[in-house]
Amino acid sequence: MLARRKMSLTELSDRVGITMSNLSILKTGKAKAVRLETLEAICNVLDCQPGDILEFRSR
Repeated sequence: MLARRKMSLTELSDRVGITMSNLSILKTGKAKAVRLETLEAICNVLDCQPGDILEFRSR
């Protein structure tokens, strides 16, 4: 979605209000959880739905 919106990780971080390191953890799939408020903010900035940026992985 970042590429589609031609937005950098830095710009997304600034617009969402979370640190680059936390956003990087989310982007690489290393996060164990994401707050709904954070997910909502990311979706608002990227103009997308949660299913556009989340992927389910079975353990």
